[in-house]
Amino acid sequence: MRRTPTRLFGRTPGAALAATVMLGLLTAVPESPRTVEAAPAAASESTATVFYYTKTKNWTAHRLHYAPDGGSWTTVPGVVMEAACTDWVKQTVSLGSAAGMAATFNNGSGVWDNNAGRNYALGTGNITVKDGVVAHSDPCADTGTDPGPGGAHTASVYYSTATVGWTTVNLHYRPTGGAWTAVPGAGMEAACTGWVKKSVDLGSATTLQAAFNNGNGVWDNNNGSDYTLSEGLGTVKDRKVTSAAKDPCAAETPDTEAPAAPAKVTADADGIAVVLTWDPSTDDRGVTKYQVTRTGGTRGTMVTDVGSTVFSDTGLEERTAYTYTVRALDAAGNVSAASAAATATTGEKPAAPASGKPLGTDPRKDPIYFVLTARFEDGDTSNNRGGSQHTKSGNAANNDPMFRGDFKGLVDKLDYIKGLGMSAVWITPVVLNRSDYDYHGYHGYDFYEVDSRLESAGASYQDLINAAHAKGMKIYQDVVYNHSSRWGAKGLFTPKAYGVRDTQWSWYYDEKNDGFAYDGLTVEPKSGKSYYNGDLWSTAEPSGNTCVNWGTPTQYTSPEGYRIYNCQWPSPTSGMFPKAYYHNCWIGNWEGEDSRSCWLHDDLADFNTESTPVQNYLIGAYNKYIDMGVDGFRVDTAVHTPRTTWNRRFLPAIQERVTQRFGAGAAKNFFVFGEVAAFVNDKWNRGSVNHSAQFYTWKERKEYSADDGKAALEMYDYEQQQGTGSQPTSTNAFLNGNTYHAPDHSKFSGMNVIDMRMHMNFGDAGNAYSNGKDSDDSYNDATYNVVYVDSHDYGPNKSSERYAGGTDAWAENMSLMWTFRGIPTLYYGSEIEFRAGKKIDCGPGCPLETTGRAYFGGHLAGDVKASDFSKVSSATGAVADTLAKPLVKHVQRLNEIRRAVPALQMGQYSTEGISGSMAYKRRYTDAASGTDSFALVTVSGGATYTGIPNGTYKDAVTGDTRVVTGGTLAVPAPGKGNLRVYVLDLGGRNAAPGKIGTAGAYLK
Repeated sequence: MRRTPTRLFGRTPGAALAATVMLGLLTAVPESPRTVEAAPAAASESTATVFYYTKTKNWTAHRLHYAPDGGSWTTVPGVVMEAACTDWVKQTVSLGSAAGMAATFNNGSGVWDNNAGRNYALGTGNITVKDGVVAHSDPCADTGTDPGPGGAHTASVYYSTATVGWTTVNLHYRPTGGAWTAVPGAGMEAACTGWVKKSVDLGSATTLQAAFNNGNGVWDNNNGSDYTLSEGLGTVKDRKVTSAAKDPCAAETPDTEAPAAPAKVTADADGIAVVLTWDPSTDDRGVTKYQVTRTGGTRGTMVTDVGSTVFSDTGLEERTAYTYTVRALDAAGNVSAASAAATATTGEKPAAPASGKPLGTDPRKDPIYFVLTARFEDGDTSNNRGGSQHTKSGNAANNDPMFRGDFKGLVDKLDYIKGLGMSAVWITPVVLNRSDYDYHGYHGYDFYEVDSRLESAGASYQDLINAAHAKGMKIYQDVVYNHSSRWGAKGLFTPKAYGVRDTQWSWYYDEKNDGFAYDGLTVEPKSGKSYYNGDLWSTAEPSGNTCVNWGTPTQYTSPEGYRIYNCQWPSPTSGMFPKAYYHNCWIGNWEGEDSRSCWLHDDLADFNTESTPVQNYLIGAYNKYIDMGVDGFRVDTAVHTPRTTWNRRFLPAIQERVTQRFGAGAAKNFFVFGEVAAFVNDKWNRGSVNHSAQFYTWKERKEYSADDGKAALEMYDYEQQQGTGSQPTSTNAFLNGNTYHAPDHSKFSGMNVIDMRMHMNFGDAGNAYSNGKDSDDSYNDATYNVVYVDSHDYGPNKSSERYAGGTDAWAENMSLMWTFRGIPTLYYGSEIEFRAGKKIDCGPGCPLETTGRAYFGGHLAGDVKASDFSKVSSATGAVADTLAKPLVKHVQRLNEIRRAVPALQMGQYSTEGISGSMAYKRRYTDAASGTDSFALVTVSGGATYTGIPNGTYKDAVTGDTRVVTGGTLAVPAPGKGNLRVYVLDLGGRNAAPGKIGTAGAYLK
């Protein structure tokens, strides 16, 4: 999931926490505020007053069924709850010496709310249970104060929940000169989307001090200073108080103000195409699109609507001048004045480039080999780059620049990968990156350009795609929709300024150079050492700066003792990044709504993916790579974008583009698999359906608001309330007895997923197998799950090291992955246990050579030729030694067996009638091709299969032949890492293959 934690200022504070404190994060502190009075000492006998929200239940009666901790349950249906105030009932119970209780609620007639089968765990004092959320407050408390002789004053307080992600909010306050409310304060009520409110009496006071909390100990107290509000209507949003404010929930006044005219329109010709760019326009409500007008040539005037600030005009006439103007439009239809005109003259039509076309076959047939392109094989040393961290990281001492491997190296070693038997290559993101340590590709800057540090003459990205396809191999491109680099996204938005470049910071920040554009490869000529342009730093506040308190000295210094200024580093809450393009909050809860609408890290500027301009920018960018013929996308950080946005925008756009360019068949098999990171060992990620991998494989179950931002919140709330017990289920992965049945993909979202649960449990193959089976009914179709042991992020059980279970365990894991449902995936080098036990990633804090992302090329030196998958016709040098390793032989033969048995590739499975720890039967039937493949598999241990079809079975590992007449076949244990695959001989094209390949250390 998360890549290299490139460091704050590269050489300055060494932890992300320091940056969050320095920049004054909005996120609440998880402790009581300075103003909160101490709670009274606990009494010898504890009580709990339980308030239950009734509005969403429509029950006529309410009962509380409970058991004090360590005690007995009340008699069903429990005690009657009494009316408390509007929409609430309550009951006070004695808990004796217990510190809490388990509780459920019902209507007295058999309808229950038992927290989706988990019961509610409640403490003491005032407790609210509202739509499954437990908090601590009295929702019926009269928090007003005696107005006294001076007359009554009131304050209507509105609090924005958009950046804190709380479902319950309490207002803890005191009128000036008065007493504080009891902790946690008065419950605030929903006002409108993103806002809660509370009206309070101030007595004779005209102001109040306030803090806010979620009822569970998380506070927003203005960084310990509390908030001061005045009587009347006041709002608190992003730690900003607005007095005498307008009602944030009032209907908007009509928008009659047109956007500003687009500025800095530039037109650059490339052959018979022109690329037009401009700065985003400003508007009081936000720009929704742009209108580009082109004149010139013989075709006359053309007007095109564009969602981003980049327009590619292709198929123009040769040697012709074209003039462009741009207008901005807002949602109300207001149109700006035209921009200044920009002109470009086309050249000659270039020779048609070699076009790519996806192979278009079922992705389940293709085992995946995953490479960090920059760390795999160095085919061209001229594009190697170490970046600003080259020396600090220790890479320089090893002559090991972070950008080392490239497309040329990958093209050169495609035969190695094919020789392993792998027919799909998953590569890390190819777009131009921009950060201090960006070799991994996840800090995208220009999404429309391939990173020049990966390309070479004769080895472009298109060349790689074409070379792979010529060998019958697919290319899966890693893509990022969730975030850009901290430098923004070129063509959409780039920040105007970060911070001060004075004499003490000139050693770090480049001097501005208007004639230089960053491309990742070219050294900036003024500095003579850096690849960046100093366009983001200044000795004086630059024009166009939006960062609040720019240049104000903070209390912090760098390790060298230099003063750190405000806005010295990107922050979502500082005003640097406009809300039209980026979310403006830091993540607080990895399983909360804000995990999908806030920044994960200061080097990962979080796109506002619910914004139309952002959607258009990303769709346009990834259409380019679809057009090049890639075979699928691996989607980074998929869980951090709402499912509604995937289902409404990005996934349909992928299908539409592939269909448009290559047809419906190619679109059906264009493989999209998402990283929905759920690092837990249970079926549903801590009970949160919205943050579980299988959730993303389904379409929506109801209609939501047309606005994508509102829809995301509505979907989140609806699905959380539905809970884990009410999610859709599927039989698509399972046999019906011994029979294959046509899968039902009518509710499929279009996104498959990495099998995170199996990944987390692959410390032991048996655990991975049992956990995988347990989750399979909750995916739309688990036969498409991508299965791996470790990756560039984690090993099993969220280990930060590459898997080091030993060769036997690796063999067993592989035997399971290659024969169980799903698509087996191997992280580069695992076939020789490369860097086993080494820390996968430590950023620039240690040399890459010592990590799990070390350079692999030393093991590939020499020549290798593959005559077919799993077949190496010749190999010399180090690569010949690599190919002789026992796990390499194991993978080669597993791929041979899997490729020969369709049931192992695409089959459904069952364990019905089977004894054995890792034993199952699989079948795949396709009437169109006449395929019918049935196989019995056991990994490591023995197994007995009952109720199976009679007939002749042949083992693909040993060639052993068994004739079954009574529906039973017993198979002795083949041993650790070994397996047996008995295939039913159905004759003709479905004849059992018998022994496949040559016996090795494990398959024997």
